Amino acid sequence: MPLFNYVALDKTGKEKQGTLEVDSQKEAINRIKEMGFHPTSVTEAKPEGAAKGGKKGAPGKKGAKKEPFSFAMGSVGTKDLCTFTRQLATLVDAGLPLLRGMQVLSKQQKNPVLKKVIKDISTTVEGGATFSEALAKQPKTFDKLYVNMVKAGELGGVLEVTLNRLAEFMEKAEKIKGKVKAAMFYPVAVMVVACVIVYVLMVYVIPKFKMIFSDMLGKGESLPEFTQMVMAISDTIANNAGAVVGGVVAFYVAFKMIVAKTKWGRWGWDKFLLILPVLGPVISKVAISRFTRTLGTLISSGVPILQALNITKETCGNVIISRAIDGVYNAVKEGETIVKPLEACGVFPPMVISMVDVGEQTGALPEMLIRIAGTYDEEVDNAVSALTSLIEPIMIVFLAVVVGSIVIAMFMPLIKLMDKLGS
Repeated sequence: MPLFNYVALDKTGKEKQGTLEVDSQKEAINRIKEMGFHPTSVTEAKPEGAAKGGKKGAPGKKGAKKEPFSFAMGSVGTKDLCTFTRQLATLVDAGLPLLRGMQVLSKQQKNPVLKKVIKDISTTVEGGATFSEALAKQPKTFDKLYVNMVKAGELGGVLEVTLNRLAEFMEKAEKIKGKVKAAMFYPVAVMVVACVIVYVLMVYVIPKFKMIFSDMLGKGESLPEFTQMVMAISDTIANNAGAVVGGVVAFYVAFKMIVAKTKWGRWGWDKFLLILPVLGPVISKVAISRFTRTLGTLISSGVPILQALNITKETCGNVIISRAIDGVYNAVKEGETIVKPLEACGVFPPMVISMVDVGEQTGALPEMLIRIAGTYDEEVDNAVSALTSLIEPIMIVFLAVVVGSIVIAMFMPLIKLMDKLGS
């Protein structure tokens, strides 16, 4: 009778490991559930000889030890990954074996990086691993959310359903991200144009005006203070262009290091983003939509709630929201409901808390979380449209003020000179 190694979670969310001697994997899963555990991984224990790699000269041994060198560079985009997931779900749903489906997708894949990843996954599955275990060996392509949902789908026998949910989740997340990026494109483009215009005026135009003014005005006369200030800035930029660019680059690198490497830096930046006057509400709605959709998708796919909260905490993308989810995780671990810690953290709006409360009481929490995400997706659409309409005039006025101030500074000495000639 074969042996099966298992990893499972008990009612408190703690991980349990062990070995069962049963006839099949399905029987092992049923036995684990009878023990009161939730299985997360059930694999057949390989014989001792197979674990060591078998005999010398056995085919495939070299390939298992040493990966073939590949010139494939870059990463797998969300669009390619989403297409792969939906196509694989269709093939599995049609009754095609998983390995055969992977081979079909590998042949028609145009992205060289994803093509290599699919081949590596197929090789790992052929070696006796489960599909989720093979995905876990490709962390750069498949995150914890993806791996755990596939694992839940495998154990529940609904892999094709889980893959379809994953594809829908990624499509909607990418759609929201695309709208936010589109809304930010205009102000970024205006800022780049403004910087180029200001640089040209400061480095090439203003020095010529300075020479003209020195010839036209007498030795005892001085330029207006505002003009002197603009010319001083022009001299600084023109004479220290390298230092200015280096300073900007150094500031950006230091900022990125502080935000990426320090907890307080990341917390401060995420907190700042949430309290911004116009952009903050949009970022908050995007974060709440992502949290509710991720948690609802995981729970509906069969992932235990504690494990789902842990995954959501790591993938929410905002430290403030992550700490709030951590509080929910600790409270649920102690036997409390989700509602109280959600309300206590002060991050989520009353509408979200009320809908989660209704979902818990009616036993339809996953559906309610997905509904909240849909509501906030619509609010994000409206907020992004309003933000775009608001930013356009603000940026035009900003550009006009900057360029207009420089023009006024150059015309003030001319006006002074004309008054002098008129008198």
